[in-house]
Amino acid sequence: MDIFQAIIIGIIEGFTEFLPISSTGHMIVASEFLGLPQSSVNKAYEVIIQFAAILAVMIIYKDKFTLKQSSLWLKIFIAFLPLAIVGFIFKDTIKLYLFNVQTVAWMFIVGGIVFLIVEYFYQEENTHTLDVDKVSYKEAFWIGISQIFALIPGTSRSGATILGGMFAGLSRKASSDFSFLLAIPVMGAVSAYDVLKHYHEFANAQWGPFVLGFFVAFVVAYITVKLFLAYIQRFSFVPFGIYRILVGILLLWMMHAHLISNTIA
Repeated sequence: MDIFQAIIIGIIEGFTEFLPISSTGHMIVASEFLGLPQSSVNKAYEVIIQFAAILAVMIIYKDKFTLKQSSLWLKIFIAFLPLAIVGFIFKDTIKLYLFNVQTVAWMFIVGGIVFLIVEYFYQEENTHTLDVDKVSYKEAFWIGISQIFALIPGTSRSGATILGGMFAGLSRKASSDFSFLLAIPVMGAVSAYDVLKHYHEFANAQWGPFVLGFFVAFVVAYITVKLFLAYIQRFSFVPFGIYRILVGILLLWMMHAHLISNTIA
């Protein structure tokens, strides 16, 4: 991985990790276009920039890291468990069969349609949980169940949890806050597992691109989350749904065109 590739992947990770448009999907597609194989070194780099994204969220929500928020973190742990259990059991199968551009494309489209349907029926004034501190244990559990769908590449972890929160009766802001806080243990656990799995790759890595990518991902993630939180207090998720559908259709078209060109050649 060279400096240019490290910057591009860092920007994509920072920008997409917390938006409901699937960071994993964008990373898979970007790696395909940049010619980056799913090697151990590149996987180690992804771990580094994920830590950068986590750090950005922790700084933004630093006021939640107090003993007074122990109840909130217990609810976050409850929401974390379903994904942790299912992901641990099926992680190898999912990577083997679902980590491809075609799966990403279809899940982009499906997720986009779901967002449009939810927004069509959703009424913010009828929500009963407006603040993340008021999320109930039952609501946290259902958000955790919805997060399981994020195991499918292209679904979006933040998208699944935000929609789960909205279905459970949370406001857009409360759903997004809970989703971002839930990302800390989820991404932390995944990153820690990958560090243990690929620790030997860090010793042989070129740290220049790694450090630069970390900085880029951190700055982009921090700015993105700040802007997103301001956006959702005034607007809906409809533009994200439309974006997902258009990108999914574009990916399918590009795959089809590629297959046709290969056949002709």
